[in-house]
Amino acid sequence: MPEDTHNVHGNSSQPTKPSSFSKGYGHNSASSSQNPRSVGAPDMRGFGRRGFHGPRGRFMGPVEKPKNLGKTLIRLGGYLKGDILGLVIAILAVLLNTACTLIGPLLIGQAIDKYIIPRDFQGLMRISLVLLGVYLLNSLAAFLQGFFMASVSENTVARIRKDLFSKYQVLPLKFFDAHTHGELMSRLTNDVDAISITLHSALIQFISGIITLVGTIVLMLVRSVTLTLIALSIVPLMFLLTQLITKHTSRLFMEQQQTLGELNGKIEEIISGQKVVKLFCREQQAIADFEESNQKLKKTALKAQVLSRIMGPTMNMLNNLGFALVAGIGGLLAVKNIGGAVTVGTISVFLNYSRQFTRPLNEMANQYNMVLSAAAGAERVFQVLDQESEPADAPDAVDLRETGIKGHVEFENVSFAYDDENIVLKDFSLEVKPGQTVALVGETGAGKTTIINLLMRFYDVKEGSIRIDGIDIRKIKRASLRSCLGIVLQDTYLFNATVRENIRYGRLDATDEEVEQAAKIAHAHDFIMRLPQGYDTVLSDDGSNLSHGQRQLLAIARAVLADPAILILDEATSSVDTRTEVYIQKAMRNLMKGRTSFVIAHRLSTIKDADLIVVIDKGRMVEKGTHHELLKRKGVYYNLYQSQFVRSRQLDNRDIEVAP
Repeated sequence: MPEDTHNVHGNSSQPTKPSSFSKGYGHNSASSSQNPRSVGAPDMRGFGRRGFHGPRGRFMGPVEKPKNLGKTLIRLGGYLKGDILGLVIAILAVLLNTACTLIGPLLIGQAIDKYIIPRDFQGLMRISLVLLGVYLLNSLAAFLQGFFMASVSENTVARIRKDLFSKYQVLPLKFFDAHTHGELMSRLTNDVDAISITLHSALIQFISGIITLVGTIVLMLVRSVTLTLIALSIVPLMFLLTQLITKHTSRLFMEQQQTLGELNGKIEEIISGQKVVKLFCREQQAIADFEESNQKLKKTALKAQVLSRIMGPTMNMLNNLGFALVAGIGGLLAVKNIGGAVTVGTISVFLNYSRQFTRPLNEMANQYNMVLSAAAGAERVFQVLDQESEPADAPDAVDLRETGIKGHVEFENVSFAYDDENIVLKDFSLEVKPGQTVALVGETGAGKTTIINLLMRFYDVKEGSIRIDGIDIRKIKRASLRSCLGIVLQDTYLFNATVRENIRYGRLDATDEEVEQAAKIAHAHDFIMRLPQGYDTVLSDDGSNLSHGQRQLLAIARAVLADPAILILDEATSSVDTRTEVYIQKAMRNLMKGRTSFVIAHRLSTIKDADLIVVIDKGRMVEKGTHHELLKRKGVYYNLYQSQFVRSRQLDNRDIEVAP
């Protein structure tokens, strides 16, 4: 979300206390690069918790289990109601597919006993045609179940994704202050993808596996209890060996996921910090550090993969053992004609069933893990959906866009704390008349940002009140309040879109002429026209193909177009050259004309002309007045100004001394 226009929410990458104003409402590249779970890098830690895919797609790694599986599955099932017809058709197709799978071996056994051994060619042709029809029907059923389940899955996941993204837009700012970008992105990507994968295949395969398993056992018992017991005799051994192998692979995959997470964090850190790496010539050191982690991952992954791949051959060996037992003992019973119940056709049926008996066991074990993974992901999604949204507007809330706004702002005995222990703002009172420019001055952490947060209603006051034109802002519709406020911050966020579209974000119904007029007022028109395609030039992510000053001018143009009644400025000239600063100062003066303006001041030399300067220290107002009035008092503001003035003069003298 943009950080420098009115009516926007932003995300903070800070996990605890609300960050500075610029961090609180937009992208912060520094915080992102320091956090391996931030946007721009996959949240491999979140993925690792759900396990890795082993051979043949099996989840061989540890699987995170949901805290309340039943409740989560019921709630997830609620999202399937919108596609109940498609789900019913898919389940019917599964039943038909499973029935055809079970009927096929029976028909083959019947063909052997009734037609092949007696040499009945016509009967063999008839049953062959029936068998062909069964397998064609089987293929059709498989296609239908895949088609309808894909539709159900995508529709369901789309609804979940929409609800989650919509929820992000109405959550209070404190929620974003408490979660990293990467963590929130992981909900929309990794967790939702886990649900999608499960709905696509695991759900149907789990149902199919249960039906196939039950149906196979029933049909086997009907044909021969003796051969059924022989075929089932290998199942305990399968479970025993599976438990033995997974006991070790679980530990190894846990180590692998931890090592992989560390490696990905290191990769993201080095890529994000390439300028620093090159500046200090640390390329070879970076390569060496990477290779150390890479080799560690290779050794851990090799052990995990080798051991996990024993599972496939082991299962095949046990399957072949069961096949041999059925063929050998069944053949002996048939030759000896013991009981007369075992025929060559019966042996054929059991050989087919013994082959497919272990398949649903393996699939169900795999799908169970996938279901747990999806349920865990769904649980995390539902945790976000269950968060409290921003409080609803009061029933009698007014719309400033209808009543009009003059810009008279009053803070009366306002106190606020982000938590129950540390009070950030204490008994703060201030009156700002329409059209006045007020500068907020103070050290980092003094409470300047909190004042703006409260004015924007990103947080509500604990004590006291804030009024605009005599109306308590809690009695104003939140959307209308923010639409009357414009923000230009020190760190500008621009979209990967054209220059024109970025400016138009301030007012989406603006014409091209209005966009260009806003750019001219902001002194941005000239540099825009020098771009390759002018206003149609597509900006790279976050506008990185523009200078910092150019990005600031576009942010000012965006605010000009929005035409807010109240303006909030976080000084935009601290990171630009002197010439660009002149343009930005002119643009800001044009923007501030006739508007009530709040300026968070970092360089005191830029606020000399402010109508009122408010000095804040540890959450309290300690001084207020004009620049000259405060200098005469020789108080806190005087000391701050003198320290900046002396430091600036020392730097200037140093430049003169080293000049040739």
